Amino acid sequence: MENKEIYKILENVLDPEVPVLTILDLGIVRDVILRGSEIEVVITPTYSGCPAMNMIAMNIRIELAAHGFKNIVIKEVLKPAWTTDWMSAEGKRKLKAYGIAPPQYRVADSGLWLENRTIPCPLCDSENTEMLSEFGSTSCKSLYRCKDCLEPFDYFKCH
Repeated sequence: MENKEIYKILENVLDPEVPVLTILDLGIVRDVILRGSEIEVVITPTYSGCPAMNMIAMNIRIELAAHGFKNIVIKEVLKPAWTTDWMSAEGKRKLKAYGIAPPQYRVADSGLWLENRTIPCPLCDSENTEMLSEFGSTSCKSLYRCKDCLEPFDYFKCH
């Protein structure tokens, strides 16, 4: 089996916090290494200490085991730190369709606080929005509200 086939299998592993995204959409799979009968999947958390990583590792094991792999190693690496720049364009599209504003800026262009940045509403595309809280439903999101459609929404923060 080739790495390309392993990546195809990993397309079935969803993020437990945003179940419309695969781990490939998120860009957390850093490498797949085949050594004889052993397969090693190298992953990087979106945040250090991300509570979803244990579930993601377990789901990777389950998916690979369902395809006949027995000797599976999941390695978590923190360097280089994950960045929203690693998210796929398809992943960002899926986020918006799910009602979460995707990252709007490249990491190099963003600051810790986005007071002066426009975050378009993922529901109505209005740019008339405001941040309610730097922290949303998870630590990787901020809570916003659209002043036009009046709906609250999460924004997947750049980092």
